[in-house]
Amino acid sequence: MEQVVSSSYQSGFVALSYAISAIGSYVALNSANGIRRPDGRIRLGSTVAAGIALGGIGVWSMHFIGMLALKLDAGSSYAMVETVVSLVAAIVGSALALGFVARAPHRLGRIAGAGLLLGIGVVVMHYLGMFGMKIGGFIRWDYEVVAHSAMIAVAAATAALWLAFNTASIGMRAVASLVMGVAVCAMHYTGMRAAEFVCTVSDRAATPQGFGYVSAAALPYLVVFGAMTMAALITVYQLYQSSTEDYEDMESRLAA
Repeated sequence: MEQVVSSSYQSGFVALSYAISAIGSYVALNSANGIRRPDGRIRLGSTVAAGIALGGIGVWSMHFIGMLALKLDAGSSYAMVETVVSLVAAIVGSALALGFVARAPHRLGRIAGAGLLLGIGVVVMHYLGMFGMKIGGFIRWDYEVVAHSAMIAVAAATAALWLAFNTASIGMRAVASLVMGVAVCAMHYTGMRAAEFVCTVSDRAATPQGFGYVSAAALPYLVVFGAMTMAALITVYQLYQSSTEDYEDMESRLAA
C-alpha cells in the first residue's frame, strides 16, 4: 500500500545550510584568483583546492545539512557509494568550471560555459545524493520542477562566476559568494520540492538496512567529518602554496 510521507523543514538547519554554502563559495572564489599563473598557465593544485572548497563544502556539505533540515515522517538512511560519488561529482564539476573560466575570465563565452559546467555539477551532485537516500518505499519526481531547479543552478552560478572573476574587491567577491550560496540553496530546495516520498512498508519508521548504508541519525557525524577533512586539506595546501610563492619571489629578486 502506497502512502505519501509528510515532510517539513527546520528553519535553523536551512539557515545553516545557506551559511555553509556561502562560506565554501567565498573560500573557493578567493582561491580561484590564484588558479591562473602570471604566465597564463593554470595551477592544478589551486584548481583542485578551489574545487574542494566549492564542490565539497559549498555544495556537498550544504546538501547534506539541507537533508538534516528535512523532517520526514519515515525512517531513512544513506548509501555510501552514491554519497561518495556525489561528492566526487561536485568537486570535479566545480574544479573544471573554475579552471575553465580562469583561463580567460573576461570572456562572456567562458563565463557562460563555466556557469553551465558548475550548474550541471550542482544538479548532478544533488540528484545523485538523493538517489543514495533510502526509505521504505520510493521517491516520486515532478520532472518539470526538476528542470526548473537545473535552470536556477546554471543561471545563478553564471552570475556568481561573473561577479567573482570580474571584480577586484574582497567585498564584491563576498557578494559573489552570497549569490553562489543562493544558487546552490535555491537549486537544492527547489529540487526537494520536486520530490514526493512514498512509503510502501507497514513500519514506516524502520531504517532501511544494507551494505554501506548509514542511518540518517549518523548523518551529522558524516557531514562534520567530511567538511573538516576538506577544510584541513585546503588549509595545508594554501600554506604550502604560500611558502612556495615566497621562495619563488626570493629567487626572482636574487636573479635580478
